[in-house]
Amino acid sequence: MSTAALYGLLFSLFAGLATGVGSLVALLTRTTNRKFISFALGLSAGVMLYISFVEMLADSRVGLVELFGEQQGTTYMAVAMFGGLLLAMIIDRLVPDVENPHELHSLEELSDKNNHHRLQRMGVITALAIAVHNFPEGIATFMSGYESWETGLAVALAVAIHNIPEGVAVSVPIYAATGSRRKAFWYSFASGLAEPVGALVGFALLMPIMSEVTMSVVMAAVAGIMIYISLDELLPAAREYGENHIEMYGLIVGMAVMALSLILMM
Repeated sequence: MSTAALYGLLFSLFAGLATGVGSLVALLTRTTNRKFISFALGLSAGVMLYISFVEMLADSRVGLVELFGEQQGTTYMAVAMFGGLLLAMIIDRLVPDVENPHELHSLEELSDKNNHHRLQRMGVITALAIAVHNFPEGIATFMSGYESWETGLAVALAVAIHNIPEGVAVSVPIYAATGSRRKAFWYSFASGLAEPVGALVGFALLMPIMSEVTMSVVMAAVAGIMIYISLDELLPAAREYGENHIEMYGLIVGMAVMALSLILMM
């Protein structure tokens, strides 16, 4: 295994295990810092959007234009990006709205002991839904790390921030229903393992056919996946948790931090 592939796998593992961190937050505290979560989710979206539009799509277009010319290369980049958007949209549609993993949950729900069966069912289905959502995120994190460890680290941190409240979403109903911290933690932890599994599938499928063309197309598709995650999941969830424009402040800070880091790495 190459060093680049190893970086990708490690970054995806790190991002996936953040759901376990969210579970620990739910089990060790009793109040929700909504403003902080809103800001953090906005920051995560800012990092993903900036990397997607400024780094990944730009690099993909340069590579494809060099190989196929201005018009054809730009067309391939656009098709790949919208393909990534479509893939993320299809996966999102597979999850019923009533059990969407990005539905707002708070730690105060731990005190609600009514209707245990419904709460446990919600926690289990939410864990499965998060696993489905985490699969393409694992591929995205892996490919970002494969491109460069700097980009991979930034994407992994953004996805990890995104995964923390998802860990809360699994832990809250499971613990409220069963009273078992261990069961709540392991359901959350297991749902995050879909992230490195997605990375391994990406590695198995893409490495045998990896070339400059493949890399450029995949980068554009990954950018599309991250754009969808940011606009459909992160920002709406941030607005639900926050007040007024807190998620927008996080978005701007995330973009600024990412811009500064890319400038300093030049």
